[in-house]
Amino acid sequence: MNYPDGLDTNIRFSKGVGPQRAKLFERVGIYTVGQLIDFFPSRYRFFGRVKKIADLKPHQDAVIIGRVESVQWQYGRRSRVIIDISDDSGWTTIRWFNSNYLSGKLKVGQWIKVAGRVSYSLDDTVFTNPKIQFLTSPEDDSDEINTQPVYPTIKGIYPRTVAYIVGRVLEDFEEYIEEWHSSELLRKNHLLNIREAYKLIHKPANHKQAEKARLRFAYDELFFMQLGILLSRRKRQITGKSVKLPCGDKIDTHIRRRFPFPLTDSQDKVIREIVSDMNSTRPMYRLLQGDVGAGKTVVALYAGLVAVANHYQVAIMAPTEILAQQHYQKLCKYLEGSRVKIALLVGGMKKSVRDEILREVSEGKIDILIGTHSLIQKDVKFSSLALVIIDEQHKFGVAQRSAIQSKGICPHYLVMTATPIPRSLALTIFGDLQVSTIDKLPPGRKPVKTKLYRQSQINEVWNFVKSKLKAGEQGFIVYPLLNPSDKLELKSAAEQAEYLAKNVFPEFRVELIHGQMKSETKRDIMRKFKEKQIDLLVATVVIEVGIDVPDATVLVIEHSERFGLSQLHQLRGRVGRSGQQGYCLLIADARNKIAKKRLSVFTKTTDGFKIAEEDLRIRGPGEFFGTAQHGLPELKVADLIDDYQLMLIARNDVQKILRDDPHLAKVEHKKLREQLIRRLGDKFKFIDAG
Repeated sequence: MNYPDGLDTNIRFSKGVGPQRAKLFERVGIYTVGQLIDFFPSRYRFFGRVKKIADLKPHQDAVIIGRVESVQWQYGRRSRVIIDISDDSGWTTIRWFNSNYLSGKLKVGQWIKVAGRVSYSLDDTVFTNPKIQFLTSPEDDSDEINTQPVYPTIKGIYPRTVAYIVGRVLEDFEEYIEEWHSSELLRKNHLLNIREAYKLIHKPANHKQAEKARLRFAYDELFFMQLGILLSRRKRQITGKSVKLPCGDKIDTHIRRRFPFPLTDSQDKVIREIVSDMNSTRPMYRLLQGDVGAGKTVVALYAGLVAVANHYQVAIMAPTEILAQQHYQKLCKYLEGSRVKIALLVGGMKKSVRDEILREVSEGKIDILIGTHSLIQKDVKFSSLALVIIDEQHKFGVAQRSAIQSKGICPHYLVMTATPIPRSLALTIFGDLQVSTIDKLPPGRKPVKTKLYRQSQINEVWNFVKSKLKAGEQGFIVYPLLNPSDKLELKSAAEQAEYLAKNVFPEFRVELIHGQMKSETKRDIMRKFKEKQIDLLVATVVIEVGIDVPDATVLVIEHSERFGLSQLHQLRGRVGRSGQQGYCLLIADARNKIAKKRLSVFTKTTDGFKIAEEDLRIRGPGEFFGTAQHGLPELKVADLIDDYQLMLIARNDVQKILRDDPHLAKVEHKKLREQLIRRLGDKFKFIDAG
């Protein structure tokens, strides 16, 4: 049959579907034949070789061949058919529920092959709802049902029906599946051709075939992701032109005098990379990552002062007003007595103050402007913006990053994150950014000691906190909720702040801070905490990022099983930021296996990169870093950790193709280009935003 639309044919026109089932498929995002054959099994059941009935054991998957000895139909609300079959070693019972499709097919004397899970009933082996294949004789055997693909659930369609429909569609539309890679590339990487890969991903005979098919599709996912990223980078390199921001010895010496401490070797290495990028008309797109407390802010300030020394403006964008305020205070301290003009732009400012800042920014009188999303509003106009620094960049969506980037003609672009990013994720989410890593903490910084307690041990925790407060140290207690919830049996920060102040720490000054407070209130609380007018801060995750209080040494996280690994690591970074020993005390009664695993990993290491890799393994890329906001497609087959080497191979292949054909304009790359557009579509504009 001829299908003019090929793989874009609406699924309702394929055999076995029709309008009603098409609606059910559409609910899970399957509208076309091409999308259906890309609906891969989530796992497989491999039944192996045919067994003798006498060798069957309960709780195992098995396949047998036998002769039908009896057939019994039982009708009613839940109709079923029960048969006995035998081979030369014994007999067993098989039953199917709601299986009218077998009516008239099962007859005494018929030879059949069945594959399914073995169980016991009244000391006899039983198969329930197994797959079945009708044979003309016991020798008439094939591998047709030796493998059972298990597809993700589609409400309203039986799993076996999904498998049947996919099989029929693959047969009917095989001729429309065209290869997009060269035979040379497939041979070099030992990859299946695409038609064979589709057949084996849906119906492999064994684990080896399934893995060969998975490898082909994993390679393609990584290949096209890297192709989109590298095309985006190439486009920017061609069209974008920034100002040169050179940094000679005089500027370097002048900047270093501003810091009351020597920079670490790791910071110096990263600064050399950034300075090299900025001394070019090609715009810098660099990711600066480092563990909590590694000194990223100092490096970012160095870069900012290089721009200011060249008479250009700098924008620093933070995810919260607390962090923006903290950056402002830090920079004011470092630049005290200098001619560098700094301003803070956040919500809730008086209109007259805001208007004055905006006027000075537009006239070039302000060198460094610090703020939150306020910086991307239309009325913020820079005179000569040359460098954009974004802190905790994963807190911002693509549109926000693109908007602030557009404030200058084509500024250099530095993003920072204290959420360590596994190298595999850096190559996907930030594949179009150069990566700089501060991999060592400043000297004298001690690893935070972390311990897990049960809820029943909470008094032991409180006694420890009291001992630290009595010694003049400060602490945080964090809760996942601000207010009580009817659905979740969790303590809340609001209730606990009052309880702890009255009943547990009455001799200490306890205060509550949370994200719903007015900016002024939060700023006032943080000022008092830094000035040691508050001993203990009860908080929500508003303190997750950037809070820097040197005398805060103890952190308690209640219901710690409710937090992700990266979030726990960020919270732990709020203590032990001076030379004093820091402590992180987790309180949890985790029953969930994944939560237990997270907490176990967290208590065993303070290495942010190890934690990040384990977090990626547990949660996957979509949740780990909100990859959806980056506009890149989710990975269905590839694994960013296990397939890291495969990603490097795919990236090298992409680079080789683009060196030879930068725009994929050659005839031999026509199908590659079509496939790229099919997979990424309008996501290119998001990739362009970084």
